[in-house]
Amino acid sequence: MQWNEQKIVIRVQVRYDKCRSKAMEIAAVADGVISVAWEGEDKDKVVVIGDGVDAVTLTRSLSKKLGFADLLFIQEMKEKKEEKKQEKEKKQSD
Repeated sequence: MQWNEQKIVIRVQVRYDKCRSKAMEIAAVADGVISVAWEGEDKDKVVVIGDGVDAVTLTRSLSKKLGFADLLFIQEMKEKKEEKKQEKEKKQSD
């Protein structure tokens, strides 16, 4: 089965810097994670980009360790390489 790269945004309760590092550690060790970053005005959203990441399990793990985690959305990422190939083919055929 081929997985598509996806972007997962989870809002977490962050009281201290230690909570931030704990959230990053939990997200980074999840299966299929490519990158983890912070987003939002208060840096309270964890953005995980990965391939075949189980968003519900990740949210549940964050919630258990930090007290609160809310899955905001999951977005499929299109592969840029495929888009570039399609554009090149279109230009060559014209």
